[in-house]
Amino acid sequence: MQQDPADMTPEDLSHAGSVVDKAIEYMMEQQIAPISIASALLGGALGLLARTMDDRAVASVLRNALASVESGELNEARQPPGDTRPA
Repeated sequence: MQQDPADMTPEDLSHAGSVVDKAIEYMMEQQIAPISIASALLGGALGLLARTMDDRAVASVLRNALASVESGELNEARQPPGDTRPA
């Protein structure tokens, strides 16, 4: 089964995001270190991608993620809510 991320419906993506957010919230409440949470989520995501996509498609997803980091898209996550200053 080959799943293209562009084929995901907004409802699926929103639902999946909500489930992951709740899992992260739960793990934080359990005092699990953020790096451990992130590593486990990344490992699980890579495993899922490997089972559902060929290597070229997985590499494309990873390149897109890296481009987001390099372009500064993640800076929003580092700012406190309501802070509109550039990160």
